[in-house]
Amino acid sequence: MAKLMRNVVLAVKEETTNGVDIVPTSAANSILAKVSDVQPVVAEFAERDNVKPYLGSSGSVQVSAHSELTVEFELAGASAAGVVPGWAALLKACGFGETIVADTSVTYEPISTAFKSVSIYYFLDGLLHKMIGCMGTATFTLNSRGIPRVSVKLTGLYSNTTDTALPTDSDYSAFLAPQAVNKVNTTAFTLHGATNPFDQFSLDLGNTVVYRNMPTLEEVLITDRRVTGSISIPMTSVATKAWHNMVRDGTLAAISMTHGSGAGKTFTISAPKVQLTNPQYQDKDGVVMLGLALQLLPDTGNDELSIALT
Repeated sequence: MAKLMRNVVLAVKEETTNGVDIVPTSAANSILAKVSDVQPVVAEFAERDNVKPYLGSSGSVQVSAHSELTVEFELAGASAAGVVPGWAALLKACGFGETIVADTSVTYEPISTAFKSVSIYYFLDGLLHKMIGCMGTATFTLNSRGIPRVSVKLTGLYSNTTDTALPTDSDYSAFLAPQAVNKVNTTAFTLHGATNPFDQFSLDLGNTVVYRNMPTLEEVLITDRRVTGSISIPMTSVATKAWHNMVRDGTLAAISMTHGSGAGKTFTISAPKVQLTNPQYQDKDGVVMLGLALQLLPDTGNDELSIALT
């Protein structure tokens, strides 16, 4: 019988010990998201290259195997202030730490040690793919008149595929409907001290994620991070803001965006030191826009990006 791509359940749970299956369940750990670029087996082979008295392949030996997939979820808040959102485990698997202030806020900032990993169960219409010890990197996209989204590319340890019935008890109540990026919902935005509208805004966490396999060791690690981004804003007069001078001088200043309304549903994305590069004029509905590349630098360390839900 044919298997249908729409019949999918994705369950993700933070591991207690990195690389040890925590056994996520559909009832408690289902993720409401789009799943793409699923590679159940990413295998590496070593060529044998033996000499023989005739032409032809010598074959190869499989030397390692891991799994990869991409999860894209909607960036929405939680049911109340201080409540952890349904997508928290995915963000923590990308090297974010989590700070909870009861009844007030949940904040995510990057870390450089004690990284968290997740176990992933990907049910595909009668098949089960398990990925253990998963870590990844994330890209945030917040474009005007669009849904705020986060795309997470995950790498994990390979497990054999099994025939397993598709669960029917998924609970998605922790995933709220997103609020569109527009004038009503996106209530504040500042870039280098200037209050500007924006058309397109994206951030790339830029994690270096490595899979390692050697005698007595198999693991996935995050070994580096370089946060970058891009933004498109309406071009202003020089008197209002000399953007090209900011680029020329390598000025470092903050960026901040507040989006959403309601307790637990409002999130603020901020960065203390942002360098603007590569300015380019763009045409949007006949209006001159300025496209800028962004480099997010840490200030005191592990603070180049903050996502706070209040």
